[in-house]
Amino acid sequence: MRLTVIGGSGGYPGHGRPCSGYIVEAEGFGLLIDPGYGVATALSVEGAPTFEAVLVSHAHPDHCADLNPILRERAWAVPPVAPLPIYSLANALDAVLALDRPEVLDGSYELHELERNGDLSIGPFEVKTALLPHPRPNVGVRITFGAQSMVYTGDCGPSDELITLAAQADLLLAEASYALEVHPDTAGALSSAADVGREAAAADVRQLVLTHLMPRTSESDALAAAAQSYEGPIDVARPGLVIEV
Repeated sequence: MRLTVIGGSGGYPGHGRPCSGYIVEAEGFGLLIDPGYGVATALSVEGAPTFEAVLVSHAHPDHCADLNPILRERAWAVPPVAPLPIYSLANALDAVLALDRPEVLDGSYELHELERNGDLSIGPFEVKTALLPHPRPNVGVRITFGAQSMVYTGDCGPSDELITLAAQADLLLAEASYALEVHPDTAGALSSAADVGREAAAADVRQLVLTHLMPRTSESDALAAAAQSYEGPIDVARPGLVIEV
């Protein structure tokens, strides 16, 4: 199982980097997770990884806005292409799908509703979902292929549910908007690198990748903050980062 980071900027594209966008691949099947701002452009270049399905963690636009151009490309493809399977919570994509009249995107996608705490199969992957704390309903996912597993948080505040979801995972891809402290306005709704370092240690994961750093958050500060509690390998989700899970 391979993870490719397309983008990982928090909130808005910063330093030339797209917002959240990740592709998980196994057996020739690609699952695009969270097509945020800038992801469609990054995926339009020659040699970019391909995908056969999309999963969206929650409704905030830095995690799903670029679904619109992705679907426009498919809707207008010549020759026509098969509908794209999309997995999301109920009503999470209402706003982005409403950017076009229904007939514009007709036939370009098939929408599948995720349960807030459930299990499903997508291609070769077994996927477990868990509702994690955030102002908009947000699912974290544990993706398993054979004996390999990775967990992605979406956006969430610190929670025991995440520790349970991530227990002994090979990789934890975790939102870490800030280094040491979350802004009071979003306390409980977002995490710091220090928070996810503690959670990674408690869950005994093999590797930690920090993502969704706000453009003003220092990568070095975030790495140092996570390392205060977590002793395993830590990286930052930069575009082009590839990890063999």
